[in-house]
Amino acid sequence: MDHSLMLIAFDSTQQALRAEMLLEYADIEIDICPTPKSITAGCALSIEFPADEVRKVKEILVNEKVEIRGIYFIRDDKYVTMDE
Repeated sequence: MDHSLMLIAFDSTQQALRAEMLLEYADIEIDICPTPKSITAGCALSIEFPADEVRKVKEILVNEKVEIRGIYFIRDDKYVTMDE
């Protein structure tokens, strides 16, 4: 697992696809991936992005009112939210 990547989990596919479009438009390199089983979310899709883009990603999500489950990074081989 790449520790330089972060992951956004969603509760709806609609929000995941909306975020994908917005982040691609902002020229942020993203990958759509299955939501890891260790993350409880209502949507099977998540978005991976480079950790150094986290400020820009958060700004876009807030400004465009995209609803997310959370933004995660890897610590000790486990996904944890940015709040932990």
